[in-house]
Amino acid sequence: MNPSSPDALDNLIQAICGSAKYAQLAPSLVARVAAEELEKRGEYKAALKAARTRLHQVTGAFLAPEINYAKWSGILKSIPPENPEELRAFCRRMMRLHNSTAERLPYVDHFFQTCLADIAPINSILDLACGLNPVALPWMPLAPGCTYLACDVVLPMLSFLNHFLRAASAQGEAFPCDLSSEIPRQEVQLAILLKTLPCLDQLDKGLSARLLSQIRAEHILVSYPSKSLGGREKGMRQTYSQQFARLMEDTRFQVREFNFPTEMVFLLSR
Repeated sequence: MNPSSPDALDNLIQAICGSAKYAQLAPSLVARVAAEELEKRGEYKAALKAARTRLHQVTGAFLAPEINYAKWSGILKSIPPENPEELRAFCRRMMRLHNSTAERLPYVDHFFQTCLADIAPINSILDLACGLNPVALPWMPLAPGCTYLACDVVLPMLSFLNHFLRAASAQGEAFPCDLSSEIPRQEVQLAILLKTLPCLDQLDKGLSARLLSQIRAEHILVSYPSKSLGGREKGMRQTYSQQFARLMEDTRFQVREFNFPTEMVFLLSR
């Protein structure tokens, strides 16, 4: 079959989505990566391997192999609304299921309080490529009635997050969004991009700069991992510090920096 034919692309997308891990991703992301790799490789098997690798780098590396969102939604429903401590305990259990939030658990008690102290209380948030980060909402310095908007490409997770936001009595919603093809236009006080920019670089080297310039937020909380998922430093702090410095060239952001055991964080203010 001709690799440039529509049938070849359709077959490639179907093969990628044959994996339960990638079947839960937004179709636009899978289609984009599949088309790019098919054009680049010119051969089906090579394109399939490369597409799966890129999708793993963008999303798969940060997800547990299987999360039974229906099970966790059921547990969530059993928590009395007047019991904030039980909700926090549930949130800690959930955050262990996602590598990014699991790494933040040892210092989540002061992570958001420290990074957002100068702009708190927060009245509106847009959490981009959110993962399970919205589950950390009980630790954020939010104003009463804060609107929390969250987006990601993992569709079953978004359904769970909408249940969570309701259980936490939070205004807002979780919605699907492929940042490689669409940048949300909601105006907010704070946008959040935690450990997201290195993943976006796997899709498009210019995407991070476009995203930061087009997000309609007064402040943007950006972070980079300073250690690998295995706990090794591997020069990541220096590498990402240099990447961030280049990203800030010719911008007018005021930047405040914070450092945590596995994460380097920047609060950008316009």
